[in-house]
Amino acid sequence: MVDDPKRFLALLNGISRRNYFGHSELTDDFLKQEIYPDASEEDFCRICSRVAGLLKSLVSADMDMIQLEVFLTAQMKRKEGTLSEEQAASLRKFWKTNKQKIHDSIVSQTMWGNSLQKISWRVDLKSQSRHAEHINTPTAIMELHIADNLSTSKVPEVVRLELDETKLSAMLLNMKDIDDQINKLIKS
Repeated sequence: MVDDPKRFLALLNGISRRNYFGHSELTDDFLKQEIYPDASEEDFCRICSRVAGLLKSLVSADMDMIQLEVFLTAQMKRKEGTLSEEQAASLRKFWKTNKQKIHDSIVSQTMWGNSLQKISWRVDLKSQSRHAEHINTPTAIMELHIADNLSTSKVPEVVRLELDETKLSAMLLNMKDIDDQINKLIKS
């Protein structure tokens, strides 16, 4: 019964939805009734705890598929609480499908401020100006879409910038300085 791959996968999905996507209605009692109604309370608690621990290991290490294979091999060779091949296959399938979704959910839960969702830009030539010397000069037009991470229902705010050659050069120089500072921090 515990080795049933469909039930094991359903439990993985249920626990991940509860722990990482905020579906608090997926309680242990609900999962037991829906997935393992014939299991004893003790057996269900054991498998539930095991699945939650496996998920926590996968998520905290943000495992890629190669790391997952090494992890699963080690879990299948354990003396106590071993993972069956069917459970390992279910875990592979689950992680391949849900890794990025869980990662994105965790990142969004840990961001408090605004974030840059999209940036687009183009270079235009001015065709009208109050001063004749500004006509036919190249300008960079940037559009930044900024989202409020605390309110997912809000439409992202759009900020538009128009930069002449001098301002664009200054901005690029500042961005290079920021990149250099980040690289110094990474290397130290």
